[in-house]
Amino acid sequence: MLFPIFAQRNQAIIPMKKIIVPLDFTAVSETAVNHAQNLAIHTSSEVYLLHVIAKESGREDAEKRVEAYREMASADYPGVVFHGMVRTGSIFDDIGNVASEIQANLIVMGTHGMRGMQFLVGSNALRIVSSSPIPIIIVQERRIRAEGYDDIVVPLDLHKETKQKLNLVLRMAKHFDSRVHLMSPRESDEFLQNKLDRNMAYARQFFEEHGVEYTTTISDAESGSDFADALIRFAASQETDLITIMNLQKNSLVNMIGGNYTQRIITNEAQIPVLLVNPMDTGNFDLFGWPAP
Repeated sequence: MLFPIFAQRNQAIIPMKKIIVPLDFTAVSETAVNHAQNLAIHTSSEVYLLHVIAKESGREDAEKRVEAYREMASADYPGVVFHGMVRTGSIFDDIGNVASEIQANLIVMGTHGMRGMQFLVGSNALRIVSSSPIPIIIVQERRIRAEGYDDIVVPLDLHKETKQKLNLVLRMAKHFDSRVHLMSPRESDEFLQNKLDRNMAYARQFFEEHGVEYTTTISDAESGSDFADALIRFAASQETDLITIMNLQKNSLVNMIGGNYTQRIITNEAQIPVLLVNPMDTGNFDLFGWPAP
């Protein structure tokens, strides 16, 4: 049984927040732990190392291995509370259930980029994101800076969920004192271009009103894979720490990450972490218990 844990912050008692890291003892899961511990420090969170086994007969050995890893992580990252969890089943099926069970706020998971695309685009992996009640940060081998996510790139598009994404980015930018880099494609259709221009104007006003430093860039590339490539090149040139995108195909397991645009961003060669979230029923989405702007 998991009991609520409380911490002292700003002279107020608040519940500790929770970050899940799927643990398979590979180098990329260690990178995920590295990101999670930094996020935990910045957000007064605890880290739950989740290891899933296929058969119950392997539980004893798995629990010993997870406990040894938990002790090592605690020694490597003092000041962060780590918990070990072992479940029998499939990580792809169970992670959403675990997130709901412990009321987690974030999942940080590793992938091997293009070498590990089956891990991301297979039907099981699609269920991780589409069924997750919380955001997921996907990392490769690039470790997090000590100061966290200083620079966040946000692609703007024509979807209504863009405003919801800005709310999420605002919360992160306020917490990490981040710079936000807004980038939109260029559309040949005048009507669509006007809509993109309005979205950019809205985003500029939004961050100005909340005192967040930002830049704006209009790409020469149009929407789709060409824009994804341009976005990645821009993000790399800015030494970006995080790209934030939304899953706009939540109910489509075939198209959600299989689309070339999202696939290219998630597996970018610059190994920039990607924050991927599902659109919520309400725009008042809360990543780490921060108040709405």
